[in-house]
Amino acid sequence: MRHLKLAQNKLRFLIAVLLMVGIFFRFFNLDGKVYWHDETFTSLRISGYTANEVKEQIFTGRVITKESFVKFQSLNGEKGLINTIKSLEVEDPQHPPLYYIIARLWVGIFGNSVTAIRSLSALISLLIFPSIYWLCRELFRTELWVSEIAIAIMAISPIHLVYAQEAREYILWVVTILLSNASFLRSLRLESTQQAPRILNWGIYAVALTISLYTFLLSGFIAVAHGIYVIITARFRLTRTVKAYLLTSIAGFLAFSHWILVVITNFLQFNSSTAWTKSQFPLEALIKSWSLQLSRIFIDLNFGFENPLSYPIAIIFFTLSVYSIYFLYRNTNYKNWLFIVILILVPALPLMLPDLIFGGIRSLSERYLLPSYLGIQLSIIYLLAVQIRNESFVSRRIWQIILGLVIICGLVSYGVNSQAETWWSKVISYGNPQVAKIINQANHPLLISDASGINYGNVFSLSYLLDSKVKFKLLKEQSIPNIPDIFTEIFLLNPSDIWRQQIETTYNSKTEVVYSDNYYSVWKLLKIQN
Repeated sequence: MRHLKLAQNKLRFLIAVLLMVGIFFRFFNLDGKVYWHDETFTSLRISGYTANEVKEQIFTGRVITKESFVKFQSLNGEKGLINTIKSLEVEDPQHPPLYYIIARLWVGIFGNSVTAIRSLSALISLLIFPSIYWLCRELFRTELWVSEIAIAIMAISPIHLVYAQEAREYILWVVTILLSNASFLRSLRLESTQQAPRILNWGIYAVALTISLYTFLLSGFIAVAHGIYVIITARFRLTRTVKAYLLTSIAGFLAFSHWILVVITNFLQFNSSTAWTKSQFPLEALIKSWSLQLSRIFIDLNFGFENPLSYPIAIIFFTLSVYSIYFLYRNTNYKNWLFIVILILVPALPLMLPDLIFGGIRSLSERYLLPSYLGIQLSIIYLLAVQIRNESFVSRRIWQIILGLVIICGLVSYGVNSQAETWWSKVISYGNPQVAKIINQANHPLLISDASGINYGNVFSLSYLLDSKVKFKLLKEQSIPNIPDIFTEIFLLNPSDIWRQQIETTYNSKTEVVYSDNYYSVWKLLKIQN
């Protein structure tokens, strides 16, 4: 008993240390990474302007400075909170307004610097710890140390660090997913014991579900998962509990009905803003991407397909994940493992199956699969919490070593991430720091771009990185620009081949590529010497 108490004290100390480390890294070097394409749209929504208004005002062909972008990336006297909501309704209905309302209020207090706006996500991410603790207490009520181990694992999970340092709504979505799951299980538990008024039990769940829906549309899958779970555990009978769930979920969706109407009314814009998900991807690449995404829950060194270590790491963590689900199935009540399996499958299958059948990359966005990742984490948390207390000394030591390796993977990932200036999560803006360095080395540079595709957001992203000496000439479409003679270096951001050749002909010049990746390229205009 004395040795057991000592081991428990050591485990408590380890959990406390990991929690402090996790909190530290969430706030460390917040402005170190590129403020990427999607984050500039967060700032645009906070400003209250729409992208079309921006194009009318600065994509005019005039030569402008980086200061011209500030108006559309911060609070201003021309637009109010209602404009923030309307800009989402008109241009981006796939993003409900809750996070953007909070972010606007936050920026009004703490300013619009990259550090300030990202600190909101970092602060919200701290709510994950009490939320996961509550969820594990509801899910594994009789098991020791599961809730505590959950806090440790979540504190050093690389996927959570990525979104805790990004000015988007996804870390808030994680918190609302945890709260809606925990309040749902609480409602079921109290429903069976009748320890509290039903309207209060299910009312808390209705509020949690509504908040989650107003954070991100895919929360609808969480409600569906809960419905499937209730119906299966009720053995497909219309019981009192099933009726309570149906009434509560209907209440939640009714509270969200305004935004449902917004999505329906602006369906064409919604379809346009999600058109990128229909891009075709080979089956082999899909499978490789899924395996890489899964491993990033536990270790993330910014590896891509090209790194030979990616696949061994992915296989190891895939095996661990599958075994954890099997262990859960063999060692818990069916209600426990069923809940986690449904939480993994229901949000993932509607994204993965269309990609497999019709083609597309819906399932390649890690942020869309965050509910499934939480389910996988819960199963592994349970496995580790139980096995590190195994009665067999050998088994106990093996699983303690595995827990130690998982912790080391997380800590190493945090260390690498904290020093990087870009990351895989920056996607179409991954190369912007390198592009900025190239352009900043020029004496009198001019960057020319149009507003098509990803160019619009990447121009804004680059404005955070480029020196004041860099000037911009922004066009609504790819027309021949008038280039003043005062500029010694001319750069073209992601021009089409036809547009680039037209500029070469017009200015008796040639172009050479100075940067290129899978998403875009940057070209330099060189005069031909006669």
